[in-house]
Amino acid sequence: MNNATLYAVWQDLVTDFSSAAVLWQVGIIITSLLIAWSINGLQRARLTNRSGNVHQAAIDGITRILFPISSLLMVWLGQLLISHWYNTSLLKLASYLLVAMAVIRLAVYVLRYVFSPSGWLRTTESIFSTTVWLILVLHVTGLLPEILEALDSVHFTVGKSPISLLLVIQGLLTVLVTVFVALWLSRLLENKLMQATNININMRVVITKVIRIAFIFFAVLMALSAVGLDITLLSVFGGALGVGLGFGLQKIASNYVSGFIILLDESMSLGDIVAIDSYYGIVQELRSRYMVLRQLDGTDVIIPNETLITSAVINHTAIRRRVPIKVPIQVGYDTDLKEVLALMVEIGRRQKRVMVDPAPDAKLVGFGESGINLNLTMWVPDPENGAGSIPSDVYMELWEEFKRRGISIPYPQREVHVYGHTVIQEPTNRGLDAQSSGA
Repeated sequence: MNNATLYAVWQDLVTDFSSAAVLWQVGIIITSLLIAWSINGLQRARLTNRSGNVHQAAIDGITRILFPISSLLMVWLGQLLISHWYNTSLLKLASYLLVAMAVIRLAVYVLRYVFSPSGWLRTTESIFSTTVWLILVLHVTGLLPEILEALDSVHFTVGKSPISLLLVIQGLLTVLVTVFVALWLSRLLENKLMQATNININMRVVITKVIRIAFIFFAVLMALSAVGLDITLLSVFGGALGVGLGFGLQKIASNYVSGFIILLDESMSLGDIVAIDSYYGIVQELRSRYMVLRQLDGTDVIIPNETLITSAVINHTAIRRRVPIKVPIQVGYDTDLKEVLALMVEIGRRQKRVMVDPAPDAKLVGFGESGINLNLTMWVPDPENGAGSIPSDVYMELWEEFKRRGISIPYPQREVHVYGHTVIQEPTNRGLDAQSSGA
């Protein structure tokens, strides 16, 4: 659309808004929007009925893209039908608006499909939408060709190759578009590959990461070739990047290499229960540069991959997916130990997630200053679901049973003897005193 077309639209509206040409075009636009809205509603209902296989976010994204595309098709069809009798400048303007809307919604859908929700993603969506609408305004007003010509007139040379500012902008836009398409395709393959249960999980992660890197690499090469840039110019950049990795980016390169080593040697997998230094939890994610360890309290710890290679890592589920849960408790010296140990085992067996084999086991572990130390050990087969509630439930039942049976939980006590102005504190325990006096 140029200034002449825009002027024709304005003339049609100003001259006679009730003319047949304007009425036909307005009717086609309204009808196209209504048909598109109906198609959009039917498609949303069909996808919602299959919501077991389709995520709600995907349904929203598909229906948002479908509306401008179906409207655009209806407008183009109407334009084709009445173009032999009337001027269709208003339909051309509507089609440009619908194309811009479809491009924006498609780009937003791809961005949200590839990247996780975040602040920078919303900012990127806003910048892209503003840019598309600005380009549309410049195109409709006829200013875009003049701006492109001015950008093309700015030349400079890189090595022996002459480059214009327009070519640089086109190259950047082409690279961005191809990279986004590559990321979208790699995410599609990643989602399909991660569902292949016959392949080891670590191998699946490695393959998806290699696919993503390869897609991005070839997308950049194709984009630079498409705009006419000599890709041999990248040799200088590649040499500088190699020097930077060798000197300034040693840790980052080490983390990336360590990440692939961990995935390939299968020393650690998603869902494993591991202990690294003072951290203990479940392996939630294995990224190229770091690992996300979810602790039992729900907090996430980000650990660089190099640490996993250079430090000792205890993998509690490398062979068997079960972990022990220990519940220590102390009772008085006048307690019937056989009764308490049997009670602890019985309460451990009542817990729903505790394994029957191996069965809960209660043992005497030592004689403390204030009482006898006991320990109940239970095993759970699903540590990824958390284990914090099991000790709490066991302690509550022990507390109720101890109160009902008269079993005491000791606490430290001291006897103070005053001789003149000297105060002497001596630890005491009523259980020991009672046994000594009885003897």
